[in-house]
Amino acid sequence: MSEKESKVEKKLLHYTGKAIADFNMIQAGDRVMVCLSGGKDSFTMLRLLNLLRQRARGKFEIMAFTLDQAQPGWDDSRLRLWLENSKIRHEIITQDTYSIVKDKIPEGNTYCSLCSRLRRGIIYTYAEANGFNKVALGHHRDDLIRTLLMSILYSGEIKSMPPKLLSDNKKHIVIRPLAYCQENDIIEYAKEQAFPIIPCNLCGSQENLARQKVKVLIDQLAKENPKIPSNMLHALTSVKPSQLMDKKLWNFKQLETERLNSEELPLEDLEFEFSTEC
Repeated sequence: MSEKESKVEKKLLHYTGKAIADFNMIQAGDRVMVCLSGGKDSFTMLRLLNLLRQRARGKFEIMAFTLDQAQPGWDDSRLRLWLENSKIRHEIITQDTYSIVKDKIPEGNTYCSLCSRLRRGIIYTYAEANGFNKVALGHHRDDLIRTLLMSILYSGEIKSMPPKLLSDNKKHIVIRPLAYCQENDIIEYAKEQAFPIIPCNLCGSQENLARQKVKVLIDQLAKENPKIPSNMLHALTSVKPSQLMDKKLWNFKQLETERLNSEELPLEDLEFEFSTEC
């Protein structure tokens, strides 16, 4: 491995280890199911977690799980060979979710939502049946900040992808070890490692997705101010509820009472009936 390659690996290992520590993602005795889709992100995550497992002298287990969704042209022969050469325990199962998505989603609409729901159901079922207490996904820093901006612009919500998540049924803990890692570093690392990437012929075939537009927007802003992506990530860790408008987080009706209590002034002195009429 060249000096340049070892430098990017060292950087990615640092940020992956930091994310794992900051959010208490992995503990001794954990059995982690690492979801390997065949893309650059999941390959990078799997290799980094395997390196960290070796450094931890096997205090936690990992297994690569790949779902063959029966997409046309799917060929996992090189992926299988890479896993065997890397001596990583793995399981590859086939379930035809591709046909379901193509049948249910009209041409021109985005496939991602239904595709991810079907895939998530299969992943959770397998994890529960095989005793894995953690499920690792390969979302990186740029996925998190793009999701934040997409949620604001297209859904009217402030939300993203948490680095650690308890599923709705309380049975699964999902972790995202690459939460601090930049996509550009992952792209460089994937090229250096020559991962046998399997292209996605479903979501990857839709070039005009809102996510792509948001990516371009953030990239353009980052050219003017390189700190913008890291500032957006930091914003996810620095939420100020009192500066927002969510009535579930901040009791606006009690602000007068709190002010008067702090000043020990009688509330009746300032009470009046508010009318919305002109």
